[in-house]
Amino acid sequence: MSDAAAAVLAALGRRGWTLGVAESLSGGALCADLVSVPGASTVLLGGVVAYATPVKASVLGVDADLLAVHGPVHPQVALQMADGVRSVVSVGGSPADVGVSTTGIAGPDSPDGQPVGTVHIGVATPAAMRTTAFRFLGDRDSIRAQTVAAALEELCAMLAE
Repeated sequence: MSDAAAAVLAALGRRGWTLGVAESLSGGALCADLVSVPGASTVLLGGVVAYATPVKASVLGVDADLLAVHGPVHPQVALQMADGVRSVVSVGGSPADVGVSTTGIAGPDSPDGQPVGTVHIGVATPAAMRTTAFRFLGDRDSIRAQTVAAALEELCAMLAE
């Protein structure tokens, strides 16, 4: 259990907000970190690992033309993933209040020429939506771990506004 995950869940709980998680390169690690916190189920509705590019469109509603032109590692893709997961994890017709997403290249190779370690994190709340770009260094496991930490930091920052 990470302190950052506990802080995110506490901040969401104070607002009465729920969370949906959409992951690509982190492969479920962000959701796993969140569910390691006792009581996470009061806030976390669910998550989607959209590892394959077409799943980002078919499940999360990312614009297929955007994916065709720019590929999956793009700020608008991250934003659409974060927004799309809110509806995907809806309960009783109510979407999650907040969505967070991770998309990027963990390596060891880059399929589209972008540098390994390029990551985009999207956050969508009832008040605002934004993406943040990162360039992490290290091996595949390190890049994935840094992505999870950064996604939690981005959530904390958005929830503090």
